[in-house]
Amino acid sequence: MATSASSSVDQRWDTAYEWKVVLLLGLGFGLVGMDRFVIGPLWNTIATDLGLDPGAIGTLAGLTAVAWGSFAIVFGRLADRWGHRRILLWSIILYSALGGLTGLAGSMAFFIVVRFMLGLFEGAYTPTSFAAVAVASKPTRRGLNQGLQQCFVSLLGLALAPIVATQLLAAGFSWRMIFVLIAAPGFLVVAALWPILKEPRDTQGAAALGVVEESHSEGFQISSFLGPLKSTNIVVAMICLLGAMCGLFTLAAMVPVYLEAFIKLPVADMGIVTSAIGFGGFFGQFSWPGLSDRIGRKPVCIMGFAAAAACVYWFIQIPGGVGALFVPLFLASYFCFGNIALITGPIATESAPMGLVAASIGLVVGVGEIFGGGLGPIMGSFVIPSFGLVGPLYVALFGMSVGFLASLALRETAPRKVGTA
Repeated sequence: MATSASSSVDQRWDTAYEWKVVLLLGLGFGLVGMDRFVIGPLWNTIATDLGLDPGAIGTLAGLTAVAWGSFAIVFGRLADRWGHRRILLWSIILYSALGGLTGLAGSMAFFIVVRFMLGLFEGAYTPTSFAAVAVASKPTRRGLNQGLQQCFVSLLGLALAPIVATQLLAAGFSWRMIFVLIAAPGFLVVAALWPILKEPRDTQGAAALGVVEESHSEGFQISSFLGPLKSTNIVVAMICLLGAMCGLFTLAAMVPVYLEAFIKLPVADMGIVTSAIGFGGFFGQFSWPGLSDRIGRKPVCIMGFAAAAACVYWFIQIPGGVGALFVPLFLASYFCFGNIALITGPIATESAPMGLVAASIGLVVGVGEIFGGGLGPIMGSFVIPSFGLVGPLYVALFGMSVGFLASLALRETAPRKVGTA
């Protein structure tokens, strides 16, 4: 079992490298979010322009999540074997290129192919970047740092992207040009990260987490991808994340359509309300795991799911008004995204068997993405004919309830609480 105790912790910590990695990999993850989620607030415009079904966004979001989850599992394991640099740098280059390529779409088939491929490389980036931040972080700052890195996906992808996209549309930019504009910064992040990023073996935190370099002469068995399942806490974390992803990503995919077509908000107001998902997630993703550094992973996770479910139910009861809708959506996202960062960051990291940190993160992320982030939005689209546009919100509420029940079975791993700090 990975532990936070190591003689390297007693050395003078390389905080300069720590914060550079958190910032740059955070920006990279923020661009992942922008590439992935900007399609939601643009979808009604795209659907009208190309004659597509507005409700198909749920299916498209689900397929992207399935691709993301599949490659998170594969490359989480490969990152433990190959190291981090080449996976991270090439992932950023490829997902940025594919995000811009989305602007050339002329049919639903094109969207499916390009967004599925986008999900593959974003999936490769996700567990590898989480592990890279973990080995760069001082153990007592691990939850805070992994939360800080992850909060960029909320800030750029779910807070700023809806506002930027809808305001650019209002200013006369085409949806095609918007995809091109948001892809460009990824290449700047690669240029900044290239001379800085170290392999795990060259960091202080690697030994503390049991990140070891494998011998390439050893056999590489398919069964090794299931090695993290030796940890019961990893299995519980997978179920927790499945519920959180189902709840959060169903909201992210379906709320723009719900607000515009059911609540009848103008497109600019819809963008503002939808941005609550991102702003809430931004604050939740760094403060919630940071709180768990002090009071423990398990109680914070349980409280997060209970509060998120209550806030989604509150949101469903509100008939209109930008401010009235913004507040419960902000809070639901705060708690749910906070739990996602907590589960995929410190809980998965600290529960990993020796030598399988990135593999454990990848398996937790992958299962959560495929069966929560993937099937959740698809289920949301499926229930619309029977329950209307409010139906997907109840799918989200169901996911958060599943996460709450699973979180009761978590084992505590916070270094301060288990005596390894």
